[in-house]
Amino acid sequence: MSLLPRTAEEFSSAEYWEKFFKKRGEKAFEWYGDYNKLCGVLHKYIKVQDKVLVVGCGNSELSEQMYDVGYKHLTNIDISETVVNNMNQRNAERRPGLTFHQVDATKTPYEDASYQAALDKGTLDAMASEEEGALARNMLTEVGRVLSVGGRYVCVTLAQESVIKLAVEHFVQLGWAVRLHCLQEENRTEEDSFALPVFVLVCTKFRQPMPTPILEMCLGEDGAPGRHTHVSELLSAVREHQAYSVLRKRLRTNTDANSNLSLTLCQAKTGLPRYTLTIQDSPPGAKVPRANQFAIFIVPQGSETAWLYSSGEGRRQLAASANFRRLVIVSMHRNQEYTEMQAVQSELSPVVMDLAPPGMPANHQVPFLSVGGDLGWREEVSRGVSQLSGEYCVENVKGEDGELYRRLVFLSNAALVQSESRLVSSNTATSQKKKNKRKAKASAAPVASSTSMTVDSGFLCCAHHEVMVACLAMLGVGMPQNKDIPVSVLLVGLGGGGLPQFLRDFMPNVTIEVVELDPVVLEVAKQWFGFQPDDRLTVTLGDGLERICALEKEGGHLFDAIMFDVDNKDSTLGMSCPPAAFVETPILQKVRNLLTPRGLFILNLACRDPTLRKSVLERVSGVFPTILSRKIEEEINEVLLCTRGEKETSDATHILPSLNQAAKNLQSALCSSGTEPSRRPHIDIAELLKDLRIV
Repeated sequence: MSLLPRTAEEFSSAEYWEKFFKKRGEKAFEWYGDYNKLCGVLHKYIKVQDKVLVVGCGNSELSEQMYDVGYKHLTNIDISETVVNNMNQRNAERRPGLTFHQVDATKTPYEDASYQAALDKGTLDAMASEEEGALARNMLTEVGRVLSVGGRYVCVTLAQESVIKLAVEHFVQLGWAVRLHCLQEENRTEEDSFALPVFVLVCTKFRQPMPTPILEMCLGEDGAPGRHTHVSELLSAVREHQAYSVLRKRLRTNTDANSNLSLTLCQAKTGLPRYTLTIQDSPPGAKVPRANQFAIFIVPQGSETAWLYSSGEGRRQLAASANFRRLVIVSMHRNQEYTEMQAVQSELSPVVMDLAPPGMPANHQVPFLSVGGDLGWREEVSRGVSQLSGEYCVENVKGEDGELYRRLVFLSNAALVQSESRLVSSNTATSQKKKNKRKAKASAAPVASSTSMTVDSGFLCCAHHEVMVACLAMLGVGMPQNKDIPVSVLLVGLGGGGLPQFLRDFMPNVTIEVVELDPVVLEVAKQWFGFQPDDRLTVTLGDGLERICALEKEGGHLFDAIMFDVDNKDSTLGMSCPPAAFVETPILQKVRNLLTPRGLFILNLACRDPTLRKSVLERVSGVFPTILSRKIEEEINEVLLCTRGEKETSDATHILPSLNQAAKNLQSALCSSGTEPSRRPHIDIAELLKDLRIV
């Protein structure tokens, strides 16, 4: 198997195990499997001629089954006199050579190095909870004493984290090799409440302790071992397999249209993420054709951040359109190569059947869906590290519209596009004829080399940027009587520089000061997004809050518009834009003080938390008497347009009608901007402003 599962949700050990042990009750050994399930891995590590100490044998049939297939040198010990007597009586006639002894596993009477193997089925799990693990450590020490060089401790366990950590750390300290086999359950009945895999821990004794730990994980009895450097990595792999088993169980027995379960498939050799799979079920009562049980949808490379694929609402809409009982939505990762759709299907096919809905026939054909049968296209053009924002990459992607786009992505939040610009041919002969020809070839032919492309400064990829530009219509920009009146803008947050360049290139008489905290972002904008400051567009490197405070303290410098378009690096909050400090009352008051009498405060707000949003709006309205909001379709963003004027009527009769003419004037100014027609801005001011609502 070339792909290993890694679930996205945290596997809650304490809660799950408490529930498990209550359920387990008196039927402990049923959870560990019988000889038929374990024989493959047992035969791999225990030879028929080996002298084997079976630790804590209990009333399990395992020793009897092993004896019957040729293991004649088994010494079975258990601390319970009742168990030992019963087992001896049960086997006296049929298996006279199979003996059971009442022996404390922490203090056995056997000689040093007298056994080639020690077999433990559930005993470690039971003992580890006693005396804070001291009993289990004593048992493991005794096992190490009685095993000869090359001998193996073979432990069948459910691998509760505290248990497996205790055992692995014990043998690593002794310099033994440690290997874990994960035996996935294939035939759990639906009434089972648990779906945990059984693990077999194999620890091998060496004559000389190993200076570097050997820590390996295998999937199944014959899976190729994956090497780990630290105990913590091995424990993490155990948790991932346990969580995946729980997920499989959940998916095989239930459907839930609102669950948004997901997991990541990683390359077995490197451990790097390769695919992310999100499961979307149809809602109860949905009329789904009987044949449409299950399908896989491959998201084109570069489109994974689109609303349709990245949001719960979008995925539900996609599933409703596909009309399958269960749709698995597959996203491909950066730094991975994908050759063709057929290869991706072949790679995923062995894995995705684990995610099939309950009751689906075994021979059911599962279709792979995509946009035009295309894997999409992504080209990384630059990668680097910012001390403030971490690792980033600049990439070119082909959109579903066939156009090429350049993106800046910070890999700490790879699902979020920090900045995006459309690319056009750098050849000045970008006639409509060639443009149409390029579109026709986009889906079939390789894309043009990035060296022949340049950023289209007249195209704003972000819808909230278009709205922020349109809001300047309230200043009367473009009106004949204002043609010589300068407009000054303070923008906090540079990104790729698309918004300030658009204002400079296409808005008459506008000067912009951009405040950007991260010098790396400025260099990326210059090198990869065509950003070119000049006397009308300047950049101040530094903290936006400090710049606002300094400007207010200096006095005398007022702005016609102040824009906040800065993201929040703290992902634990329900507000991704702006950082909370930017909407505290003292800062908002300073912003108001820096505005001219006609000035506007324009805020890009992205807030998932309704309570937090309400709090932000209350603070903003406490400083600015009139607030208009424009929601961005299919995104959480909204643009707040705040004025210094007196509170207007809530029916918007005084504000919105006056914007109609202002929008026409601004549109006219943009269309007549001094540039060639093919490079003029693509923006509809009136359309952007029509959905403004007073808060």
